[in-house]
Order: sequence, then structure tokens, then C-alpha cells
Amino acid sequence: MTSANDRDGVAPRPDSRTGTSQAVPTALGTEPVTPTAVVAALPQPAAPDAETARHTQPVAMNTEAAAGPRQPAAGQAEPATAPGQTTDAQGVAAHAAAEFRALHGRAPDGVWSAPGRVNLIGEHTDYNDGFVLPFALPYRIAVAAATRSDGMLSVTTVGDDGRPQQAEPVRIADLSPGSVSGWAAYPSGVAWVLNTEGFGGGADLVVAGDVPAGAGLSSSHALQCATALALLGLAGVEMDEPDAPSRATVAKWVQRSENDFVGVPTGLLDQTASLSCVRDHVLFLDVRSGEMEQVPFDTSSAGLAVLVIDTKAKHSHNDSGYRERRAGCERAAALLGVPALRDITDAGLADALAALPDELRPLVKHVVTENARVIHTVEHLRAGRIADIGDPLTASHISMRDDYRISCLELDVAVDTALAAGALGARMTGGGFGGSAIALVPSDAVSSVGQQVEAAFAARGLTAPGLFTAVPSPGAGRDS
Repeated sequence: MTSANDRDGVAPRPDSRTGTSQAVPTALGTEPVTPTAVVAALPQPAAPDAETARHTQPVAMNTEAAAGPRQPAAGQAEPATAPGQTTDAQGVAAHAAAEFRALHGRAPDGVWSAPGRVNLIGEHTDYNDGFVLPFALPYRIAVAAATRSDGMLSVTTVGDDGRPQQAEPVRIADLSPGSVSGWAAYPSGVAWVLNTEGFGGGADLVVAGDVPAGAGLSSSHALQCATALALLGLAGVEMDEPDAPSRATVAKWVQRSENDFVGVPTGLLDQTASLSCVRDHVLFLDVRSGEMEQVPFDTSSAGLAVLVIDTKAKHSHNDSGYRERRAGCERAAALLGVPALRDITDAGLADALAALPDELRPLVKHVVTENARVIHTVEHLRAGRIADIGDPLTASHISMRDDYRISCLELDVAVDTALAAGALGARMTGGGFGGSAIALVPSDAVSSVGQQVEAAFAARGLTAPGLFTAVPSPGAGRDS
């Protein structure tokens, strides 16, 4: 570890508890486990190019190839593209740059991009100071940017129809919470925070990308992280250079922009994942300490694939359900006299639940057991037992469905059908109330599982889901 301060039952449902309380892995220390869409204007994924197809395949193709083994420096994100490599990052970056030239009649000073993410396990634990285990997707948001001398910020996004949508230009010095609404609040909020941190200056930004909006894959945080890197880059500051702010610091700035400027009380998971994940690994993050460990996650070598199921049930952290659950967790921690639910141990769970009102007990149960499931999953991955993480994944979904109560019909149909079709484990991912599910599937069963999920959605009259397989991809960086 290195410190770097998201019902129609058709399948059997196993018990939601997995294993017993364990010590935090030695890299985290020896304390006991204290088991604790926004941008609809953005374009949707286009058909992947040849290199992208190595990392992200539509299910019907069933041709996911393994990326070569690679050992990054612990806790440090790779550049958006490796030397000599053509990736989807270059595709969206080139698109953003071309749109910038068409709009402004000049080339951008640079292009920066950031990925969406899948959280393998560890949901709603981040704002409870707990553990999370995300990885970055190949889908990215790119921001082409150039400085301007009048202190104004102009932001344009290019939608699916290819037509630019330009927000009203704003003076950065005049920005304040509530002064910008809609999708433009996200990049404006980043500019507001960076200005308070001494990184001011006007900018023209043009946004393009292929992270599905509203799918629970963190399109809004990809936009914010790419914007942060672009504005810092225009100020002469590039990530990982001497005297540059750390990626963890930038993640906290992005979180502050969303919490304080946009008014959405998100945790730190998505920003950190978009900025700090690396290829072929999941990011084991202790949110409280900021410690990170890049854990190998080479599914293809194990004959497995992660199937992402975009249910098309739109997800948004702006919905009151997210706020209510976060407030409930904070209230429960206060009643129990602890800083956060992270501090409730598995052994002390029964006593904690007995001391709480009925409406708070399921929330606490989920957070405590979810932290234990993250630790359990990491131990399997460290030992190379990828197939064994299926049970914790499924138990996580059951806990979110029954205790945290953030699932919905589409997510349950996706998970239950995938399990019945042969998935080793499945769960919703992201904040809930819609969005995406993931399933750990044998590579030779991807097409079959996907087809059965599609059939189950059709039988219930639901919108056809989007399906693709994905492997961990590089975090945010400069493309040109």
C-alpha cells in the first residue's frame, strides 16, 4: 500500500453474510476490520476501434482478448495512452481536439481525459470511511482546452448527434455555489475550487467522450477529473511531476466541487478511481487513511470476464434516496458515538444494531458487512483465486437490495438472470436506484449469459440493456 491521503426473483438467493470478521490486511495495519448522471448531454459509446476491442467487447462479439501482464508502480496511475499504443483514449481525445478546432478556429493547448469506473465491490462504504475496490473502464471523457486572457470559462460538450451544446460563459472569479445549474455546474465547480486553490485563469473547454451517462459508471466524475487535469495543465501543472498536487489531493478537490458547488453529497470513491486506477488491476482503497494498493485482476488468464449490464434505468446521485441513506449513516454513527460506521466492528455489530432505531439498522448492517466483503475479496485476489470472489459479489447485491434498499426491478432482473445463466457472482454497481450491474462470467459463457439477460428484459417489457465486457484500464492523464 502507498499512502495517497455504484422484484422478480428467478435465481436462488444465498445468505448475505460472507465469512467471519478478519484482520485488515497487513498492508493496512493490524487494526481489526471495522467492517464500514448526470451529464446526459455527453455522447454514448461508439463502436470500439480495434485496440479498444481488446479491452471492451460488445457481448455478441464474445472475443475479449487478454491484455499483457503489467506491473505498475503501486498507487500511481498510468498515462492515458502508452507510447506507441492506439487506444479509445486517443479516439475521444482526437474527437475533442477536432471539435475544439471547428468551434474555436485554433488548436487546443492540450487534451486531457479521464475514465469512467466500475466498482467491483464496496458500495456506499466510501462516505463511511471504509474500503472500496474499483477499476477504471476503457470508456473516457476527454477535455480539449486552451487558455483565454479574460478570466472567462466557456464549456461546450458534443452530444450523440454531433451537435455542440455550449453553456453560457461565466467569469471564474464570480463563480459561487448555485451560480451555474445543469451539466455545466460540474466543470464550473471544478474551476471554482481550483481558483480557490490558486489555479485560476480563463479557459475554453470542449468535451467529448463515450462514458454512458446515467448508467452508474461515473460519467460525471470522469468529466470533473478530466476538467481538473485540463485546468491544471493550462496552469503549467501536470500530474506526477515534482511539486504537482497529488492525485489524492485532486480527487478531494473534485469531491469538494461536487459536494459544495453542485450540491451532491458524494463520497471519494469515484474521483479516486478515475484518477488513480491502473491497467489490469483493481484499486484497494482505505478511504479513511488514503492508503492504496493496486491488486492484480487479470480475469482473462483465469478464463473469466466481467460483464457490465447497463440496465438503462437512469441513475442519479441527485435523487433524494442517496441523500437519505448517507444522512442515515451519519445519524447512526452519531448515536453510536463513533466518527463513522467504519468504526463498528463485525464482533460489535449485534450490540450496535440493538442500540439503534429500526430504520437505521439495515443501513449499518450493510456498511459493516460490505467492508468485510471487500477485505474477503481482496484476500482472494491476492491469492490468485479470482473465481472465488463470486460469492462476495452476490452477497453484496443481496445486502444492497434487502438492507440498503437501493436496487430496482431492472438491477434485480439483471443479477438474478446472470446468476441463473451461469455467472459465478453478480451485483449492482454504483449508487443504486438504476444504473449498471456486473457479473463475473466464464469467458466462453459471455454470449449465452448476455442473451439470457436480454431475453429476461424483453419478457418483462423492459428497455433492452447495454452489454459489454471490460478489463481494468488506465486512469486519468494527458493525451496530447
